[in-house]
Amino acid sequence: MFKKEVVTGYPNLDISLYNNIELKQKIDLWYESCLKHLNWEKGFIKIFGKNHQIPRLQAWYADQDVEYRYSGKKLYRHNWNKTLLEIKQTIEHITSHKFNSVLANLYRDGNDSMGLHADDEKELGINPVIASLSLGESRDIHFKHKNIKTSLNIPQTSGQLILMHGQTQKYWKHEIKKTKKPKKPRINLTFRNIITN
Repeated sequence: MFKKEVVTGYPNLDISLYNNIELKQKIDLWYESCLKHLNWEKGFIKIFGKNHQIPRLQAWYADQDVEYRYSGKKLYRHNWNKTLLEIKQTIEHITSHKFNSVLANLYRDGNDSMGLHADDEKELGINPVIASLSLGESRDIHFKHKNIKTSLNIPQTSGQLILMHGQTQKYWKHEIKKTKKPKKPRINLTFRNIITN
């Protein structure tokens, strides 16, 4: 179903790309279902003691008793729905990794974005594995090394899965930049495993 490509030539960057070559109809159904049925909400983060609304919508789905917070915000947990469970099981089969949660982001247009960051919260453990599935509009994900002057852009198209693992979060940050180009909605599902003990 998915063709794997390993990104090479960048220090401490452990990324695999899985490009869908058969599931176009299934991907479209997943997109429509997530767009209509996920519990999208406005998010806020605390910067220098002040709350700021983030430029996108979010939804957090996870197993029972799995909590997650970042930038001073605790996300409200929802129970898995049928579509997300199907997607999770598909990704677990493709990557051979297990996940107990997903952070969904909805980029409504080119004005919505994600700031430069690393998924390196302590709840994710050492060398976390993040599986990022894109649905809908294509958007570039930009990677920048934390210590040396090197970066790369990956155009993430609908149905493409990016698996970030190894030392990626330790040495790299990533972002979705704003763009003035007309953009339709894009959903990004980032599956992760939260350490609960």
